[in-house]
Amino acid sequence: MTKFVYVLVVLALCFSCKEDVVPKPNAFLRLEYPEPNYKEINFDLPFTFEINKLATKVSVNEVKAPTKSYGVNLEYPSLRGTLFLTYKSIDNSEKNLNDFLRDAQNFTQKHTIKADEIPVTAYLNKQRKVYGAFAEVKGNVASPAQFYVTDSVQHFLTGSLYFYAKPNYDSILPAAQYIEKDIKHIMETVTWK
Repeated sequence: MTKFVYVLVVLALCFSCKEDVVPKPNAFLRLEYPEPNYKEINFDLPFTFEINKLATKVSVNEVKAPTKSYGVNLEYPSLRGTLFLTYKSIDNSEKNLNDFLRDAQNFTQKHTIKADEIPVTAYLNKQRKVYGAFAEVKGNVASPAQFYVTDSVQHFLTGSLYFYAKPNYDSILPAAQYIEKDIKHIMETVTWK
């Protein structure tokens, strides 16, 4: 009889203090960025465009080169990234323009080693004479977005996005997508002087 009591007590202890098992839902990182608020910048440059007010640090450098050239850095401190813009004047020769186009396209193609995919979207605005392309570089790459725009006669502008972090596509994707919208807005609002 005592064996039976021991077995009964053990079974009662095993089944009496158990909670129902409920699976936990998957958790996702939720990053919320403010709605973009654009303003036109008008430095002493041969072009103007609108930038997001989230780009709080803007610096402009004139570069001494064979052609008139400027560097513009748009820093996004809260996103830990910078959009580097480079402007070059075209010296009215087709060779000069072709060199700039080749350099911009080669820069994007250098990422094919690490990139999973590089979709390129053409941009065309005949009224404002702005032609170009936007490349989203998917994967663990140094620069997840690049673009160029030109009027094909005098002006050529390129841009590359970089983050202050080791390239990890999944981690930087929300910030990259946010700044990519700003890049497209720059392409849509650039005006040549």
